[in-house]
Amino acid sequence: MRTKRALYNSISSLILQLVTVISGFILPRMIISAFGSEVNGAVSSISQFLGYISLLEAGVGGVTRAALYKPLAYTDNEKISGITNASQDFFRKIAFMFVAYALVLSVGFKQISGTDMEWSFTSSLVLILATSTFAQYYFGITSTIILQADQRSYVATLMQIVVVIMNTAISVVLLRLGCSILVVKLASSGIYILRPLLLNAIVKKQYSLRKDVPPDNEAIKQRWNGFGHHIAFYIHNNIDIMIVTIALGLKWVSVYAIYYMIVGGIKNIVVSLTGGGEAAFGNMIAKNEHDVLNTRFHMIETLSSILIVVFFTTTGILIFDFIAIYAKGVNDINYIYITFGMLFVVSEALHCIKQQYHALILAAGHYKETQIGAFVEAAINVILSLIFVHYFGVIGVLMGTIIATSVRLLEYVLYLRKTILYRKSRVFFARLLTNLLNVGLILICCEILPFQHAITYSSWILQAIQTLLIAGFITLGCNLIIYRDDVVGIAHRLKAVFQR
Repeated sequence: MRTKRALYNSISSLILQLVTVISGFILPRMIISAFGSEVNGAVSSISQFLGYISLLEAGVGGVTRAALYKPLAYTDNEKISGITNASQDFFRKIAFMFVAYALVLSVGFKQISGTDMEWSFTSSLVLILATSTFAQYYFGITSTIILQADQRSYVATLMQIVVVIMNTAISVVLLRLGCSILVVKLASSGIYILRPLLLNAIVKKQYSLRKDVPPDNEAIKQRWNGFGHHIAFYIHNNIDIMIVTIALGLKWVSVYAIYYMIVGGIKNIVVSLTGGGEAAFGNMIAKNEHDVLNTRFHMIETLSSILIVVFFTTTGILIFDFIAIYAKGVNDINYIYITFGMLFVVSEALHCIKQQYHALILAAGHYKETQIGAFVEAAINVILSLIFVHYFGVIGVLMGTIIATSVRLLEYVLYLRKTILYRKSRVFFARLLTNLLNVGLILICCEILPFQHAITYSSWILQAIQTLLIAGFITLGCNLIIYRDDVVGIAHRLKAVFQR
């Protein structure tokens, strides 16, 4: 059952990421064509600034998930209701704080970004983009957490797929009709409000949640221990755009956002294929299945390594041809930056490697034990990014992120040597060398083969398929030789699931 649910979660998440990537290719290009890079940068920057309110979550999401694993495993509905009520009270307080934050941001964003756009325009855009975030905090987050803890996140994911498709279709129609960006984003916000409302109703009915059960605040008392993890995760995903907005301006934010659309989309696809394991790990730990945990984690590591090498190496080879085609005709800023693109690929690949270890530690509830490392990662990321951006420009923020992620990854490797897995660090370094070997072989093969630069989407797609097949063949072959038991085990488990 755990494998089947994990597969459902991974497949639905993969579909969501593909839909999101397609939407991400369509809408920003139309916005840039209609309104210019500065407006596209403003939308991306405001979205990131609004997201800073999530720092107030103080890690409650992850702590609530960890607290729910055991009562869900033993169907303790009263305990589930108590934890849920405590979590919902907390998030609704954040929702009201978010209203105040959005009002302040609407007043000050023009000054923060240094844009020449009218104050009435930027303030209206902030308030419009804020509405769906408020609905998510007030109605939807706790419902999503319950589904994640019960390995049923595919329910929320399928709903998100529908919402993304609806938003893309309606936005395209409005843009083609010549509507202003304010009208387009107002329609988008209205669509995104539907998801948390529906999720809230579904979860209440499915889990027989009772409002009369007192909030179990004791169950989420570790939230401040989870605060560091939450800050580190948030800074990795969001601090760069804030720094670029302040130091370089909104046109550079648009450049960053286009690269993130591509590389971040690949990251999300990889995570969706390998990220269904946290709830399963939590279930194994709750039931003291330590041998099963070690075996399954090693298999997921192998699967993750294969996907990371294949997808990110292919991305590094193809990204610049794609951006040249995508940004053709855009003249207000250059979008081709080789070093920046390569560092972006490395940064997100490292993040994906780290996430498997991060998921295991969160599933075990080891927030307090690892919180210092989380704060160190966040501090390194912010300090180095602020310093490097003044010396190296936009690539400086990525340099800070790469160094911070590498430090945190090493900390996780050393921590798992002493607890949870109790395995030697050389297991990780052997896998890292295997991955680097695969990357080298793929690059050599693609250099030898007579590929030409793609100049149309059709020629780029053909080249992408060829490169992906080469990368897949080499990486799967090497892992079948070095990690044969894992590869065979993954194949057997997938076969068993599909035969049910």
